[in-house]
Amino acid sequence: MEIELTASMMCADYGNLEKEVKNLEEGGIDSFHIDIMDGRYVPNFAMSLNDLRYIASTASKPLDVHLMIEHPNNRIDLFLSHLRKKDTVYIHPEAEYHPSTTLQRIINAGMEPGIAINPGTSVETVMEMLRIVKKVLVMSVNPGNAGQMYLPYVGKKITKLLALKEDMDFELYWDGACSADKILDFAPKGVKGFVLGTTLLFGKEKTYGETLQNIRQLRF
Repeated sequence: MEIELTASMMCADYGNLEKEVKNLEEGGIDSFHIDIMDGRYVPNFAMSLNDLRYIASTASKPLDVHLMIEHPNNRIDLFLSHLRKKDTVYIHPEAEYHPSTTLQRIINAGMEPGIAINPGTSVETVMEMLRIVKKVLVMSVNPGNAGQMYLPYVGKKITKLLALKEDMDFELYWDGACSADKILDFAPKGVKGFVLGTTLLFGKEKTYGETLQNIRQLRF
Protein backbone atom coordinates (compact mmCIF):
# COMPACT_ATOMS: atom_id res chain seq x y z
CA MET A 1 0.00 0.00 0.00
CA GLU A 2 1.41 3.35 -1.04
CA ILE A 3 0.77 6.38 1.15
CA GLU A 4 1.79 10.00 0.73
CA LEU A 5 3.94 11.55 3.45
CA THR A 6 4.20 15.33 3.68
CA ALA A 7 6.42 17.34 6.02
CA SER A 8 4.84 20.03 8.19
CA MET A 9 7.40 22.77 7.58
CA MET A 10 6.28 24.95 10.47
CA CYS A 11 8.09 22.35 12.59
CA ALA A 12 11.36 22.59 10.64
CA ASP A 13 14.63 24.18 11.79
CA TYR A 14 14.49 27.67 10.30
CA GLY A 15 18.16 28.26 11.03
CA ASN A 16 18.94 25.63 8.41
CA LEU A 17 15.91 25.72 6.14
CA GLU A 18 17.74 24.97 2.89
CA LYS A 19 19.38 21.95 4.53
CA GLU A 20 16.04 20.82 5.95
CA VAL A 21 14.43 20.86 2.51
CA LYS A 22 17.37 18.98 1.00
CA ASN A 23 17.49 16.36 3.75
CA LEU A 24 13.73 15.76 3.58
CA GLU A 25 13.82 15.32 -0.18
CA GLU A 26 16.81 12.97 0.02
CA GLY A 27 15.02 11.08 2.79
CA GLY A 28 12.03 10.42 0.56
CA ILE A 29 9.37 12.96 1.56
CA ASP A 30 6.54 13.28 -0.97
CA SER A 31 5.64 16.94 -0.45
CA PHE A 32 6.01 19.96 1.80
CA HIS A 33 3.09 21.21 3.91
CA ILE A 34 3.08 25.00 4.27
CA ASP A 35 0.88 26.35 7.08
CA ILE A 36 -0.02 30.01 6.51
CA MET A 37 -1.68 31.59 9.57
CA ASP A 38 -2.90 35.17 9.91
CA GLY A 39 -3.49 35.42 13.68
CA ARG A 40 -7.18 36.00 13.01
CA TYR A 41 -8.73 32.82 11.64
CA VAL A 42 -6.48 30.91 14.05
CA PRO A 43 -4.92 32.39 17.22
CA ASN A 44 -1.35 32.10 15.97
CA PHE A 45 1.07 33.26 13.31
CA ALA A 46 3.07 30.61 11.49
CA MET A 47 4.64 30.59 8.05
CA SER A 48 4.64 33.59 5.74
CA LEU A 49 4.46 34.33 2.04
CA ASN A 50 8.25 34.66 2.04
CA ASP A 51 8.62 31.19 3.58
CA LEU A 52 6.38 29.78 0.88
CA ARG A 53 8.35 31.58 -1.85
CA TYR A 54 11.68 30.30 -0.53
CA ILE A 55 10.60 26.67 -0.17
CA ALA A 56 8.92 26.75 -3.58
CA SER A 57 12.18 27.98 -5.13
CA THR A 58 14.29 25.39 -3.27
CA ALA A 59 12.18 22.23 -3.32
CA SER A 60 11.65 19.93 -6.28
CA LYS A 61 8.79 18.08 -4.58
CA PRO A 62 5.23 19.51 -4.58
CA LEU A 63 3.89 21.95 -2.01
CA ASP A 64 0.66 21.61 -0.02
CA VAL A 65 -0.30 25.14 0.99
CA HIS A 66 -2.74 25.24 3.90
CA LEU A 67 -4.32 28.69 4.15
CA MET A 68 -5.53 29.26 7.70
CA ILE A 69 -6.52 32.84 6.96
CA GLU A 70 -9.71 34.90 6.83
CA HIS A 71 -11.18 35.57 3.37
CA PRO A 72 -8.45 33.88 1.32
CA ASN A 73 -10.15 34.99 -1.90
CA ASN A 74 -8.97 38.55 -1.23
CA ARG A 75 -5.30 37.55 -1.44
CA ILE A 76 -5.28 34.19 -3.21
CA ASP A 77 -3.25 35.52 -6.16
CA LEU A 78 -0.35 36.39 -3.84
CA PHE A 79 0.02 32.70 -3.05
CA LEU A 80 -0.85 31.23 -6.44
CA SER A 81 1.79 33.36 -8.16
CA HIS A 82 4.56 31.47 -6.36
CA LEU A 83 3.20 27.96 -6.92
CA ARG A 84 3.49 25.36 -9.65
CA LYS A 85 0.89 23.33 -11.50
CA LYS A 86 1.44 20.24 -9.31
CA ASP A 87 0.94 22.13 -6.03
CA THR A 88 -2.14 21.97 -3.79
CA VAL A 89 -3.96 24.82 -2.04
CA TYR A 90 -6.30 24.11 0.89
CA ILE A 91 -8.78 26.65 2.23
CA HIS A 92 -11.11 26.47 5.22
CA PRO A 93 -14.74 26.85 4.05
CA GLU A 94 -15.70 28.77 7.21
CA ALA A 95 -13.11 31.45 6.44
CA GLU A 96 -14.80 32.56 3.21
CA TYR A 97 -18.21 33.96 2.27
CA HIS A 98 -18.22 32.04 -1.01
CA PRO A 99 -15.60 29.28 -0.76
CA SER A 100 -16.55 27.75 -4.11
CA THR A 101 -15.41 30.97 -5.81
CA THR A 102 -12.01 30.72 -4.19
CA LEU A 103 -11.72 27.06 -5.12
CA GLN A 104 -12.54 27.89 -8.73
CA ARG A 105 -9.73 30.45 -8.82
CA ILE A 106 -7.34 27.76 -7.61
CA ILE A 107 -8.60 25.44 -10.35
CA ASN A 108 -8.29 28.16 -13.00
CA ALA A 109 -4.67 28.73 -11.98
CA GLY A 110 -3.93 25.06 -12.61
CA MET A 111 -3.39 24.00 -8.99
CA GLU A 112 -5.05 21.22 -7.05
CA PRO A 113 -8.03 22.55 -5.02
CA GLY A 114 -8.60 21.31 -1.49
CA ILE A 115 -10.57 22.05 1.65
CA ALA A 116 -9.44 21.64 5.25
CA ILE A 117 -12.08 20.47 7.72
CA ASN A 118 -11.76 21.47 11.37
CA PRO A 119 -12.72 19.06 14.18
CA GLY A 120 -15.89 21.06 14.80
CA THR A 121 -16.92 21.22 11.14
CA SER A 122 -19.51 18.65 10.07
CA VAL A 123 -19.33 16.74 6.80
CA GLU A 124 -22.85 17.91 5.95
CA THR A 125 -21.81 21.58 5.82
CA VAL A 126 -19.15 20.93 3.15
CA MET A 127 -21.03 18.32 1.12
CA GLU A 128 -21.33 20.29 -2.15
CA MET A 129 -17.68 21.35 -2.04
CA LEU A 130 -16.68 17.71 -1.97
CA ARG A 131 -17.75 17.61 -5.62
CA ILE A 132 -15.34 20.43 -6.49
CA VAL A 133 -12.14 19.56 -4.65
CA LYS A 134 -9.55 16.88 -5.31
CA LYS A 135 -8.24 16.71 -1.76
CA VAL A 136 -9.82 16.91 1.69
CA LEU A 137 -7.55 17.61 4.66
CA VAL A 138 -9.09 16.42 7.91
CA MET A 139 -7.81 18.23 10.99
CA SER A 140 -7.52 15.78 13.88
CA VAL A 141 -6.64 18.69 16.20
CA ASN A 142 -7.88 22.26 16.41
CA PRO A 143 -5.88 24.34 13.91
CA GLY A 144 -3.21 26.82 14.90
CA ASN A 145 -0.52 25.02 16.89
CA ALA A 146 1.78 22.03 16.58
CA GLY A 147 2.06 19.33 19.24
CA GLN A 148 -1.63 19.05 20.17
CA MET A 149 -3.49 15.94 21.29
CA TYR A 150 -5.61 13.90 18.88
CA LEU A 151 -9.38 14.41 19.20
CA PRO A 152 -10.92 10.90 19.02
CA TYR A 153 -14.32 11.96 17.67
CA VAL A 154 -12.64 12.99 14.40
CA GLY A 155 -12.36 9.28 13.53
CA LYS A 156 -16.12 9.05 12.93
CA LYS A 157 -15.94 12.01 10.54
CA ILE A 158 -13.19 10.26 8.59
CA THR A 159 -15.41 7.18 8.31
CA LYS A 160 -18.17 9.34 6.78
CA LEU A 161 -15.79 10.92 4.30
CA LEU A 162 -14.28 7.59 3.27
CA ALA A 163 -17.77 6.41 2.32
CA LEU A 164 -18.13 9.41 -0.03
CA LYS A 165 -14.71 9.74 -1.62
CA GLU A 166 -15.11 7.37 -4.57
CA ASP A 167 -18.48 8.77 -5.65
CA MET A 168 -17.31 12.38 -5.30
CA ASP A 169 -13.78 11.75 -6.59
CA PHE A 170 -11.52 13.16 -3.87
CA GLU A 171 -8.65 11.85 -1.76
CA LEU A 172 -8.48 12.08 2.02
CA TYR A 173 -5.51 13.41 4.01
CA TRP A 174 -4.75 13.54 7.74
CA ASP A 175 -3.31 16.58 9.55
CA GLY A 176 -2.44 16.79 13.26
CA ALA A 177 -1.00 14.51 15.95
CA CYS A 178 -0.05 11.94 13.33
CA SER A 179 1.55 8.94 15.03
CA ALA A 180 2.42 5.51 13.66
CA ASP A 181 -0.67 3.93 15.19
CA LYS A 182 -2.91 6.45 13.37
CA ILE A 183 -1.27 5.58 10.05
CA LEU A 184 -1.64 1.88 10.78
CA ASP A 185 -5.32 2.35 11.60
CA PHE A 186 -6.46 4.77 8.89
CA ALA A 187 -4.26 4.06 5.85
CA PRO A 188 -5.83 0.63 5.26
CA LYS A 189 -9.27 2.26 5.49
CA GLY A 190 -8.47 4.59 2.62
CA VAL A 191 -6.73 7.71 3.95
CA LYS A 192 -4.27 8.60 1.20
CA GLY A 193 -1.74 10.84 2.94
CA PHE A 194 -0.49 12.08 6.29
CA VAL A 195 1.06 15.37 7.40
CA LEU A 196 4.05 14.61 9.65
CA GLY A 197 5.11 17.03 12.39
CA THR A 198 6.67 16.81 15.83
CA THR A 199 4.83 13.61 16.75
CA LEU A 200 6.65 11.45 14.23
CA LEU A 201 9.16 13.31 12.07
CA PHE A 202 10.80 16.44 13.48
CA GLY A 203 13.05 16.67 16.52
CA LYS A 204 13.94 12.98 16.55
CA GLU A 205 17.35 11.30 16.87
CA LYS A 206 16.94 9.39 13.61
CA THR A 207 17.54 10.98 10.22
CA TYR A 208 14.55 11.92 8.10
CA GLY A 209 15.42 9.10 5.74
CA GLU A 210 15.41 6.52 8.52
CA THR A 211 12.13 7.81 9.94
CA LEU A 212 10.38 7.89 6.57
CA GLN A 213 11.66 4.44 5.67
CA ASN A 214 10.34 3.06 8.96
CA ILE A 215 6.93 4.56 8.26
CA ARG A 216 6.77 3.09 4.77
CA GLN A 217 7.72 -0.33 6.17
CA LEU A 218 4.75 -0.40 8.55
CA ARG A 219 2.68 -3.53 8.05
CA PHE A 220 -0.85 -2.51 7.10
